[in-house]
Amino acid sequence: MPNTPHPSLSLSRRSFLKRSALTVGMATAGSGLLAACGSDEPTGAEAEGGLKPFTFLSGIPLETLSMAIELYAVAGGFFAKHGLDVTLQPTKGTSQAMQTLLSGVAPVTRLGQMEVMSAITDSNQPLINIGTCFRTSAVRFVYSKERHPVEKPEDLVGQTMGVPSEGGNSDKVVSLVMAAGGLDPKQCKRQVVGLTPGTFSLVKQGRIVGYVTTVDVANILVGQDPDVGVFDPAKYAKADAQVYVTTKDALVKDAEDLRKFLAGVNDSLAALVADTNFDKAIPILREKYSFATLDDDKIARASLTMLRNGWMGGDMSGPLLTSDEEAWTAGYKELVDAGMVKAGGTPASWYDNSLLPKT
Repeated sequence: MPNTPHPSLSLSRRSFLKRSALTVGMATAGSGLLAACGSDEPTGAEAEGGLKPFTFLSGIPLETLSMAIELYAVAGGFFAKHGLDVTLQPTKGTSQAMQTLLSGVAPVTRLGQMEVMSAITDSNQPLINIGTCFRTSAVRFVYSKERHPVEKPEDLVGQTMGVPSEGGNSDKVVSLVMAAGGLDPKQCKRQVVGLTPGTFSLVKQGRIVGYVTTVDVANILVGQDPDVGVFDPAKYAKADAQVYVTTKDALVKDAEDLRKFLAGVNDSLAALVADTNFDKAIPILREKYSFATLDDDKIARASLTMLRNGWMGGDMSGPLLTSDEEAWTAGYKELVDAGMVKAGGTPASWYDNSLLPKT
């Protein structure tokens, strides 16, 4: 597999920034996204090299290494190897990504286990997990050591936590941490804030006790300010896996495209796991993308190393992307015990490994 990215596979820096800005103006999950998807990408026979256009809905901004698997799959040519010209389309949080998926605009997104199980048990949404990309939490809580440390669930009582979207996965992670400590999640208020390092100013001002952000943003904050503390919710929230999700209809209708998408993701993930110090991946990513945590060698390597542990759950020899029934079912039980999802469901019917590459 050559390391040189295909020139048509990823967004140029100008196009990348343009795409990120497009989400700001989306009025609705459906119509706005359709306009954004059609703005500057080839369609049908226009796709360069005969690659088939395919859209992945991202519930988090693209300017983070938490998106490294998908970004590398584009920049490294892994999607192209399987015949797809993939557009990574950001939305206004994971809640909108789910709504947009359900509207049929695109066939796949990435959601938290909690969101998927909640949507299925609460409103019978036809969601199917088709691959697990994070086996442990992909987020961190950042807080001020001086103003109000957040080191255990009790430290959130009576406080306000910043989350990127109301009702999204990060919001639910806060609730699960509270519930794991035997506390009522309602004892911690939520405020919608950005994921960026600049949001820490709200913590400094005492307007929020902390906020949920990505691993790489947490790392860059620690490097900038000795007052920054970091809390890993995985210490309490075990049911915080992240999975690729489609709908029951798309699982049938778009099976071949989804199979190709997952093959590209699998190749990207395998390459990242094998790239010990990320000496191959980082230069390729930088040819196509530029953002603070990627552009800083120290932050990029440290963040990718931490993320790799999250992708693999600490088991570097384990199968890629495969959803484990025992872990998936245990996560459901944890959520039921926390009062966050309804009991009586059949979690084994909510995932399907059949589209993953055969090993």
